[in-house]
Amino acid sequence: MNGKLILYLVITPLVIWSLDSLNINVLFKKNKYMEARVIYILIGIAISYLAVNFLYDFFELSSYY
Repeated sequence: MNGKLILYLVITPLVIWSLDSLNINVLFKKNKYMEARVIYILIGIAISYLAVNFLYDFFELSSYY
């Protein structure tokens, strides 16, 4: 398996688990639950992408030295 895929499979549940502690519904207008969920998913994808790329680059660079 590809190293990035394994990292995505590990990091994404951790990000979703950590985002569960946030109450982002407070930031939205009343009865806008679908919009809040879309933002929740997009934030989760963005954080997962950033974390995986950071860790992958870190491990790749550390293997050179």
